[in-house]
Amino acid sequence: MPEFAHRTRLVALVVAALGVTAATAPVAVGERPAGVATAQQQPGPFDDSFYVPPRTLPEGEPGDVIRWRPALPALNAANADAWQVMYLSTNALGERNAVTATVLVPRGADPAKAPIVGYAPGTQGPAFKCTASKAIERGTLYDQPAVNDLISRGYAVAVTDYEGYSPETTPTYITGRSEGPALIDAVRAAQRFPQAKLSPEAKVAFQGYSQGGGAAMWAGEQQPAYAPELDLVAVAGGGVPADLNEVAEGLNGYVGFGFLAFAAVGLDAAYPELDLDSYLNDTGRQAIAEAKQQDCVVELLAKYPGKKISDYTDRDPLPTPQWQARIEENELGTRPIRVPVFQYHGAVDEIVNTPQAEALHRRYCDQGVPVTWMTYPVDHLAGIFAGNADAGRFLADRFEGKPAEPNC
Repeated sequence: MPEFAHRTRLVALVVAALGVTAATAPVAVGERPAGVATAQQQPGPFDDSFYVPPRTLPEGEPGDVIRWRPALPALNAANADAWQVMYLSTNALGERNAVTATVLVPRGADPAKAPIVGYAPGTQGPAFKCTASKAIERGTLYDQPAVNDLISRGYAVAVTDYEGYSPETTPTYITGRSEGPALIDAVRAAQRFPQAKLSPEAKVAFQGYSQGGGAAMWAGEQQPAYAPELDLVAVAGGGVPADLNEVAEGLNGYVGFGFLAFAAVGLDAAYPELDLDSYLNDTGRQAIAEAKQQDCVVELLAKYPGKKISDYTDRDPLPTPQWQARIEENELGTRPIRVPVFQYHGAVDEIVNTPQAEALHRRYCDQGVPVTWMTYPVDHLAGIFAGNADAGRFLADRFEGKPAEPNC
């Protein structure tokens, strides 16, 4: 397929997935000041300061809620009560941070008996306006059909925004050691948030696609040591970027270069010593500054096809020892997931190449992880829709206590 036609199709698919835009607003904010165990109601409609963490984080454990406000998803087809929460978590350096998420609880179900899915959204983009919780309220989250399917099954869903989405910060995109805790702690926050009325003993699963598939796998790998109290029963991840070096090689000079550039920005935000700016030329500095202000997933696809690292840098940072050390720290498959895993991928994925995902599948199998692996005859963006129904059935069977049937 010619490059222009291929890019046009990709952008069209994303735009179609995003659907209509309908702006809504929360109506109140609750915040937990330092040392105070219960939230206080505060007004805060249309107030982006909700996303700015307190200068001094409150005392507490990962997953404790700092502040909250009601939310009204624009495409709330599954009829759920919804809140935005800010909660304590852990960054890639092991330091305390604050992350936001949307908690959705199906109406008509007993929340005390509802399983909980920690949902990790796919790539949103570097600009603050791209935050997943904002997309949920606009009705532009392309993962929303998957989220609604989960809610319609009677599950509560905690959709993390990941670290770094605020007017003052940069997302630590694709940094697994940040994404895993952000997703795990979104579930903890949902369990500890009194208004949701969810059980601390609820069965839990992690799910996501693309960036979210990687985050779900990271949460699965980290959960036994990081959150052993969770009753985790399953992990479902599709389009997983397991080996960042392999993924980068497939993006440099091709249609998905915008994702590679965003990944470099995300790693630099997670690990300041990487000093991305010192490698950039003037074109690179201008492009990244503009992307941080303007670019969401459509722009990442539309603005950078065919671009190369050499177009934006004086020298390539990725091969350097400093960058390679951090990239290797964020490679999946170095420890087993202790619960059944459903891993799926597009057979002709042109964004997150399929062989590196197959390699992760083999590593998990070698470690004794009960993996069900499935491919679909689709590209990357179509993969979320191709695999969503099977992922939903996989989680449903695990919540019902049915044994998995791995195909290692």
